[in-house]
Amino acid sequence: MTEMVTRWIEDHAHRLTTFDPEAPLTDLEPLLDIVRDAKVVAIGASTRQTHELSALSHRIVRLLVEERGFRSLALEGDNPSRIGLAEYIGTGAGDPRALLAEARPFWQTEEILGVVRWLRSFNRRHPDDPVRFVDNAPTAREQLAQLALPDGLARIERGMAEDTIRWHEDTADRIVYWGGLAHTVDGTPRTVPPASPPMTHRNAGSYLRERFGAGYVPIVLTFHHGMAPGPVPEPPAEFADATLGGTALDAYLLDPRADGPVPVRTWLTTPTRTRLIGPRYDPADDAAHHLSGGSLTDWCDALLHVREVTPVRLLSHTRG
Repeated sequence: MTEMVTRWIEDHAHRLTTFDPEAPLTDLEPLLDIVRDAKVVAIGASTRQTHELSALSHRIVRLLVEERGFRSLALEGDNPSRIGLAEYIGTGAGDPRALLAEARPFWQTEEILGVVRWLRSFNRRHPDDPVRFVDNAPTAREQLAQLALPDGLARIERGMAEDTIRWHEDTADRIVYWGGLAHTVDGTPRTVPPASPPMTHRNAGSYLRERFGAGYVPIVLTFHHGMAPGPVPEPPAEFADATLGGTALDAYLLDPRADGPVPVRTWLTTPTRTRLIGPRYDPADDAAHHLSGGSLTDWCDALLHVREVTPVRLLSHTRG
């Protein structure tokens, strides 16, 4: 069956031709039909620590803003207003590199800086129709306080969804939600080891699907192996990433809801595992770092896969 699935992916996937955030977006155009009239599109990567997945996320943000009129960006993990990023993209006030030095560590990358600068550039060109940050995310300190509670992570998931729903109700903006795969897939519920015991509960994506229905479109970004930032080996054979990375394609976009023969549909709709690489990743226990609790078709409406990845570029905190 794996060989048939691999051939089907090679025949139906759309090859991605570049990771350059400034390049033309032609290779991502199939996403335009998938997002349709979505009110919230979520971009969720299996790790935030690779250049390629971050650059592809930036390109998707561009596509949604430029081609589909999305005007709010929820950047998961901190509050952009707290460190002045909302003011910067709106007025140009401040030095974005210095502002990001006050953010949580996984925002302190050249890739995030590139997104922030692009947002400022877009707003400079469109002063009467700007993009803004969703401005009601909890701070890192507030999240840590919630994590101390017995159901802390479940509360955080629900709170992230409620913040996004409230912002849409207040502004009527179409929203891009950029975060981690564990938060953005439609997980009703989903399980996230390597905690002991593993944590199983609903995530933010499940609440957003419940609220918006087909108006919530989760996009998943995965990879096969590489550096993130340390070495990540090839995934276990039973992981979806192993089959996704078994093609002759270096990077591609796939619609997991596309028609296919029975073995392919069975593979796409059977509960699976996919990698989930966070800051506490242990390559010696690679198989423990995964998301489970659903199938690819349960989790997402589109999937982008990169075979080999390299680390994000950490910011040097000098002006400019």
